[in-house]
Amino acid sequence: MQSFSLSRAVLVLTAVLSMSVRAAAQAPNMPPPQVTVVTLETRDVPVVYEYPGRIVASREVEVRARVGGILLGREFEEGARVKKGDLLFRIDPATYQAQVALAKAQVAQAAAQLSQARRSEERALALTKRGASSQSTLDDAVSARELAEAQVEAAEAQLRTAQLSLDYATVTAPVAGITSLEQVPEGSLLSTGDLLTKISQIDPVYANFSAADTEAATIRDMIEKSTLEGVDEASGLTVEIVFGDGATYGETGQIDFTSTSIDTETGTILSRAVMPNPNAKLLPGQFVRLKLNGLVARDAILIPAEALMQGPQGVFVYTVDDENVAAVAPIEIDRQIADGYLVKSGLKAGDRLITKGVVKVRPGAPVEPVATDGGKEAAAPKETAQR
Repeated sequence: MQSFSLSRAVLVLTAVLSMSVRAAAQAPNMPPPQVTVVTLETRDVPVVYEYPGRIVASREVEVRARVGGILLGREFEEGARVKKGDLLFRIDPATYQAQVALAKAQVAQAAAQLSQARRSEERALALTKRGASSQSTLDDAVSARELAEAQVEAAEAQLRTAQLSLDYATVTAPVAGITSLEQVPEGSLLSTGDLLTKISQIDPVYANFSAADTEAATIRDMIEKSTLEGVDEASGLTVEIVFGDGATYGETGQIDFTSTSIDTETGTILSRAVMPNPNAKLLPGQFVRLKLNGLVARDAILIPAEALMQGPQGVFVYTVDDENVAAVAPIEIDRQIADGYLVKSGLKAGDRLITKGVVKVRPGAPVEPVATDGGKEAAAPKETAQR
């Protein structure tokens, strides 16, 4: 019985070995895997940088009392939009009206004194010419007239000062924007300089964002080396805003400021874009995403994401030579653009790249290309940068 079992085991083992040998013999005769191959071309690829940003008012103006007195009333709705020159507050004008009236009377008094001084000067001059009066008397008359003229000027200046104080009792909006809460209730006694409210100017608004210093340096370097075209400096870039729900803001802006120093804590460079905001859709404090448009990478190579492989030594792709033999090509990636990647080094125009079926490919093994004229379609740029 033992002999029979041993013999049976030997037969099974022999059969398995025989099948393995036949499979190994047939492996070299298996057809090469079918793969999709494209011929790479260089092209101009739009490059879009995207950053998180925050909206701030272009101006924050504090409205303060320029004269003291009782606050009689507020003439605006808190949080409402106001135009430049709109009435905001009324301060009790009674004291200042009285000061204006007094100043006007002083001007009239000074003017009357000036008229009298001029008549006295004319009489003294006539008498002096006839020899009926001394030169000293004429000199005194001239001095009196000059003093009266100075007194008129002083009175008129006092009137202007009083009128300004009266005007300041009516507080108007210095700029257009949105008002904050009232800081002082009606009936309060104000002192000069007391804060009444604040106005945020929101048309236009600023969108602040920060870029990594290395990325900012890369952009400058690419512009200087003419590998990016379309703008001469950062202020020539157009800025597009995307809201949290994916909707795009209907207005575009421009970069108007870039810091000349690097934040030592974050390693970033602060920049600012000016955005039109006629309908107040952008509010101070709002977080958005900013897209920087206007840069184009010239003579670039763009490969589809599906062609990219990751190995112990880094990223690589498979290329095919003239004999349809696959080879590993280590590459360096510049940046991702939509579903593709800009290649920094490792590939050139004319290389044949395997884009589909890469999992079946072995280095040095033959492949069967099923498409060789898809380079233009596969490398077509998509203008949305993923940063």
